[in-house]
Amino acid sequence: MISRIPFDRRRFLQVGAAGVVGSALPFLHRSAAASSETGRAKSVLLVLLSGGPSQLDTLDPKPNSPAEIRGEFSAIETAVPGISICEHLPKLAQQMGRWSIIRSLAHLEHNHLLATHVALTGRPTPIPRGGSDLDRVESRFDFPNFASALDWIRPRNDGIPTGVSLPNYYIEGPLTWPGQYAGFLGPKHDPWQINQDPNDPNFRIDSLSLQPGVTSPRLLSRQHLLDELNRNSTSCTESGRMDSFGQQQELALSLLTSDRVAKAFEIQREESVVRDRYGRNKFGQSLLLSRRLIEAGVPIVQAAMGIVQTWDTHVDNWGRLKGTLLPQLDQGLAALMDDLAGSALLEQTMVIVMGEFGRTPRISTLPGQSVPGRDHWAHTYSGLFAGAGIRGGQVIGKTDDIAAYPVSRSWSPADVCTTLFDALGVSHDASINDPLGRANHLLNGDIIEPLYTGASA
Repeated sequence: MISRIPFDRRRFLQVGAAGVVGSALPFLHRSAAASSETGRAKSVLLVLLSGGPSQLDTLDPKPNSPAEIRGEFSAIETAVPGISICEHLPKLAQQMGRWSIIRSLAHLEHNHLLATHVALTGRPTPIPRGGSDLDRVESRFDFPNFASALDWIRPRNDGIPTGVSLPNYYIEGPLTWPGQYAGFLGPKHDPWQINQDPNDPNFRIDSLSLQPGVTSPRLLSRQHLLDELNRNSTSCTESGRMDSFGQQQELALSLLTSDRVAKAFEIQREESVVRDRYGRNKFGQSLLLSRRLIEAGVPIVQAAMGIVQTWDTHVDNWGRLKGTLLPQLDQGLAALMDDLAGSALLEQTMVIVMGEFGRTPRISTLPGQSVPGRDHWAHTYSGLFAGAGIRGGQVIGKTDDIAAYPVSRSWSPADVCTTLFDALGVSHDASINDPLGRANHLLNGDIIEPLYTGASA
């Protein structure tokens, strides 16, 4: 059960003020988590449906419920007898043999920002003493998300980032969603964030391109000269800033001198027929780009559908789902799964599709609005899981007659993160010490064994 953990901001700052905003934290302990261990998966793709899709209108329909519960959509049978999903996911229904549905995901946070932190870290969201969870935004006090934690225990210098998040950062006005980056581990371990639309004809990641006339050998020679200058810089060395600055330089150099990731971003290389299969929209092309990054060896890719809270359907729930969200999701996932399965990548890639929570069973209309929708609901929601040894064609967990609460075992975001780390071969005793010196085990939940065994749970 997840609850909020208050902390003393003053004490936190006293313990780690210098390190918590730096690239490296000398007081953090990297456990002996075996980076050489092999797991079921080489990569994980998280498709995050920000805002929270309705379980009733997607993966857990209740066609026998009253109209004020079941909504406007009908359920259809899938290729797996006994499993029904929403009528507006016909391609997913055909591919049901590749997917496991978990219908009993649950936690306690009904606030978008707090729930996103929980979803991406598997941890309670820290609330400053005297603070309000309504004001809680991203900060360097957060627990690192799973991509950042993996980068901490398995640092790499081969020019391939541990984590890439695309196609946009979750930010709206003054609010930045917590859980999107490395938190107290510092910016060195932040996932690489792409804030561009892969569907744009001019899509290009300029930061991965060398300037005309600058070759890789020439860039390396400049780096050697810069290293000599840095070593002779007494002020930087004495201030302790050199390590932080140098680490950022090394990361930038490794990306520039390795073309594997740069080529992955050249989405224009894909044939038009392939791009059409994914859908000529931001989400479809983001899934295509995610597949290319996985092919390039990126361990963790997070793809968002739309902008922040795209699935936050308080108003016009059925119009938005039917008109845009479900067709794009259905088309993009079908193309992705066909390509992963066709190249054998599905055997080594775990694919997770979920929001930060679900929607209320009972339909409601907001004050001043005339078109109904559904509100936030974290007591139960649904997610899709596939690849890397996961058994397809099954449903895990069961909800009551109105999809309000689980009537079987529930599974938390901590369990999802633990399953993810286990699949990547992370040692079960891997831990990170926070700035207060407390050990935090990365695998802080239970492995969702029914994903692999098919046993009921």
